[in-house]
Amino acid sequence: MAEYITVRELYELCISQDHKALASLKEVHLEGWVRTNRDNGSIGFIELNDGTYFKNAQLVYNNNAVTSFEEMKRLATGSAIEVVGLFALTPEAKQPFEIKVTSIVLLGGVAEDYPLQKKRHSFEFLRDIAHLRPRTNTFSAVYRVRSVLSMAIHEFFQGQGFVYVHTPIITGNDAEGAGEVFSVITGGKDPNAFFGKPACLTVSGQLHVEALALAFRDVYTFGPTFRAEISNTIRHASEFWMVEPEIAFADLQDDMDLIEDCVKFCIQYVNENCPEEMNFFNTMIDTTLAERLKHVVASPFKRMPYTEAIQELLKAKAAGHKFENDNIVWGMDLQSEHERYITETIIKGPVFLTDYPKEIKSFYMRLNDDGKTVAACDLLVPAIGELVGGSQREERYELLKEKMDKIGNAEGLEWYLDLRRYGGCKHAGFGIGFDRFMMYITGMGNIRDVQVYPRTPGSLKY
Repeated sequence: MAEYITVRELYELCISQDHKALASLKEVHLEGWVRTNRDNGSIGFIELNDGTYFKNAQLVYNNNAVTSFEEMKRLATGSAIEVVGLFALTPEAKQPFEIKVTSIVLLGGVAEDYPLQKKRHSFEFLRDIAHLRPRTNTFSAVYRVRSVLSMAIHEFFQGQGFVYVHTPIITGNDAEGAGEVFSVITGGKDPNAFFGKPACLTVSGQLHVEALALAFRDVYTFGPTFRAEISNTIRHASEFWMVEPEIAFADLQDDMDLIEDCVKFCIQYVNENCPEEMNFFNTMIDTTLAERLKHVVASPFKRMPYTEAIQELLKAKAAGHKFENDNIVWGMDLQSEHERYITETIIKGPVFLTDYPKEIKSFYMRLNDDGKTVAACDLLVPAIGELVGGSQREERYELLKEKMDKIGNAEGLEWYLDLRRYGGCKHAGFGIGFDRFMMYITGMGNIRDVQVYPRTPGSLKY
């Protein structure tokens, strides 16, 4: 009886060179989908993918060895099939093995209007068929890396004793104070009717997770967040995932150390666990990717105050560099082009910008002794710009209350102020936009192409 096996298991056996196990493989049984099917009249070749591995298994069917050759020739791309065949090593070929088919059973056929054929499709075209694009090489690689990168996040924090916290998706606060939130209502009724007050989808789990840090010391949340921004850039989405750790008895320097360790760990983890996918991205998407990621892992992350960054940008402008946003002044919110100039041209590697003007940062960030800046950091990396944002939190009750009263968000956040009154201590945290991290690690240029079902303004097909 044929032994049921997956494509991943076959490749792993070949990579391990377990000669005893390979020698014992005779007749094998696989199930999967036809990626391509071609024949030269007497011999046919099917590329089979069963979802367990990035690479395909090559099936060879011979007119002299099977009784249904004509039916096999007609198996269309996308068909689900069950295969029985003889396993054969092919060390001299492009693939390490092939399956010499003895029988194929069609499990699920494909309609004539199937949109994925053996040709390159544009990412724009594939976004309109998001339910089918996981079947392409690019998105097979993207979504497998997304799964592995998610695991890397958990492995990193769990390995350091962090407690994983599920923060609420429906909340009464907008955390960042931007006001760009999705309101939660019930069937056209008064938005206050269900909870007795306005509710919205979370823009961040940070405020909630701070409370847990003051009980467990080191915690993190990793979940979906939402922003109701009318933005159609390649870096913005209305729904995205955030990684938000919080560490007690820690300052901004501790925060940056943790960010650096986390980013490097995750890159190494993905490289080790997705070698075929990462090779695909480096070959087909961005030929500088592997070298860039290697440089990041090997480099100490530099640290530069915001004030120094402004000076560098002014020097560049005076020397003739053209910025689209060239009104560079202290106190401005840096744009992506400014961030990329700093990391790509000045530093030539990852850099933390620190100590931002208090006016352009959130209310919860700790005021520095100069009274003008806050203990905040943004990690800038080549090709992306800002990848991570973090800060030391304002632990001093009176200063925090004064800021919250000034901007008018203290009502409803009394519990947040309580954290400073009941055993508060210095603490810090950061947020990684998981989808942007995916873009950085894979070289994909648009956030819509690292999410399974992207949510952007004017787009809600699924």
